[in-house]
Amino acid sequence: MSRVRTRPTRDDTREKLFEAAARVFEEQGIGGASIEAIAAAAGFTRGAFYSNFTSKDELIFAMLEDHVEQSVRRCLDLLAQHQNLADFLEALRTMDRSRQDPLGRSPLLHMEMILFVARAEKRRPELAKRLRARRKLITDIVTATAKNGGRNNALNPEWTGAVVLALEDGFRLHRLIDPETTPADSFLRAITDLHRAIGVASA
Repeated sequence: MSRVRTRPTRDDTREKLFEAAARVFEEQGIGGASIEAIAAAAGFTRGAFYSNFTSKDELIFAMLEDHVEQSVRRCLDLLAQHQNLADFLEALRTMDRSRQDPLGRSPLLHMEMILFVARAEKRRPELAKRLRARRKLITDIVTATAKNGGRNNALNPEWTGAVVLALEDGFRLHRLIDPETTPADSFLRAITDLHRAIGVASA
């Protein structure tokens, strides 16, 4: 009886490279990590790496893109189930983060990759696309939850999206620097408090 060999799909290969790259980046630093080390950590040859990405920079952009896409998908799924902002925030708080992509599981690596890309001016437009996608996601959430809460005119969704995103990144950085005084749920607690304050002010 012949044995059928199943070749990994392109998505499987990319996912393994993402996971391997995250481990190598954390161990060796993004700048010091080589393509050979990433490919070996994933169990692939150098040729397998180049069949998916032309460079380490392209791999990094792909990891950031994948992180944004997964974040958008996850949040929109939650929003479809919890259109009230308080319920949505609670669903975010209790979400299982162990199954997220490498950047979702490691805020430090996520921040390091953003800084690595931002240091080169020519790379910044690509990074800006990811920033706009994250901002649009928050703007859509603000719009949907405000409508469901009867506050259509209470907030400027675009500006609120920008403020909320800056708040999230700020708390992420603060937690990396001083985790003792910055609990893991600081961002969600802040958004919950702001939501309550806006509710009182508009009542």
